[in-house]
Amino acid sequence: MTSRDLWRRLMRGARAFRTRVVLRVVLLGATLWLLFYIIERGWNHPAALIAVGLALLYQLYAFVHYVERTNRDLVRFLNAIRYADFSQSFVSGGLGSSFDELKTAFNEVLDAFRRARAEKEEQARYLQTVVQHIGVGLLVFDHAGAVSLINNAAKRLLGVPRLGHIADLSRVNPILTTALQNLGPRGRDLVSLAEVRLALYASVFRLGDHQHTLVALHDIGPDLDEKEMEAWQNLIRVLTHEIMNSITPIASLAATADGMLTDDALDAETTADIRTAVSTIQRRSEGLLHFVEAYRELTRVPAPSFAIVSVAGLFARVEQLMRPQFAASAVELHSEVNPPSLDLTADAEQVEQILINLLSNAREATAGRAGARVDLTAHLEHDKVVVEVADNGSGIVAEALGKVFIPFFTTKRDGSGIGLSLCRQIMRLHRGSISVRSEPGVRTVFALRF
Repeated sequence: MTSRDLWRRLMRGARAFRTRVVLRVVLLGATLWLLFYIIERGWNHPAALIAVGLALLYQLYAFVHYVERTNRDLVRFLNAIRYADFSQSFVSGGLGSSFDELKTAFNEVLDAFRRARAEKEEQARYLQTVVQHIGVGLLVFDHAGAVSLINNAAKRLLGVPRLGHIADLSRVNPILTTALQNLGPRGRDLVSLAEVRLALYASVFRLGDHQHTLVALHDIGPDLDEKEMEAWQNLIRVLTHEIMNSITPIASLAATADGMLTDDALDAETTADIRTAVSTIQRRSEGLLHFVEAYRELTRVPAPSFAIVSVAGLFARVEQLMRPQFAASAVELHSEVNPPSLDLTADAEQVEQILINLLSNAREATAGRAGARVDLTAHLEHDKVVVEVADNGSGIVAEALGKVFIPFFTTKRDGSGIGLSLCRQIMRLHRGSISVRSEPGVRTVFALRF
């Protein structure tokens, strides 16, 4: 039944109620007039006087009962809605057909509420089942720390059978309690327990006048272990490749030189060959030493010394250093800071090192091309400072895009593969990121997000 149908029935019932009240009032008035008329005339008919008096009393009683019963039914209906007591029912009869129709409407409304509540309870049970069986740990607590929901995954991760207050987690790990208390809206944190490493993600919402915090708990230990193993495998693969490339010719040349030295008589040609072999061994050994030193350089990046840095001033210093090289290569260098007063919190020297590296790569990628140009820009994006180095050089093929930040990977013949890896290491220490997008032959952009 729609609200319009209920309104129509209610209006019909109200009109019928009004009509009946008017009729009863008219009848009461007529009976009262008749009683006064008999008394005024002084008719000596006691029986008639008693009959009219009783009729008047009955009509008064019936009128009051009629009104009170209607009001009681209406109050009972409204209270049933107010207190969600949908077990009430209204029996037709006694007040006329219009009010019988209204009582039927009352019963239909209560039936609709009963069905709606049953559906809501089914949805609540469904959501409760999903929450309890989902693999992600979920924890909900209010501003005072009282826990209103904890699912089975959270109990398993935290090692508790039940939880009434987050302060109770002090028995598990005091750091965990502090981390949960300090999580703000969209807050994140990492906490290591005895057997798991938890990533915490918080979201704040309100129910009525109360604020609640929903925290999702993820065990990232297996993922970290997998990534760590993958990193070790990549590192071993790179080290093995580089070392074997150097050791193999060194071993071969050393064996050749040793064979030559076993001869009793060494002529000038043999001596020259030995010197060449020893010289080659020396060069390859120095190359291997340089490789190891470059690897050590990656592991010895100092902690940033943070300060407020003017981006415009930073760009000016870098341009001053790089302008002669760009002029010699016939490559245009343009810079822009929007807004000009843009600042960032960083280690100025380390960021300069990143920009010099990226600008050098961009200059080499565009050198010799018609209309070669490199753009150094900075702007705000979602409250983050974004610095971009863009060029219209040869670009990076799709297969290499995902590898350019891997240590010792390079697409240049004389490249070491250290520069971009070092840039990423510095950006991680700044809690930022570096990314690249490229359309070969059209445009390549390296973006730093602080």
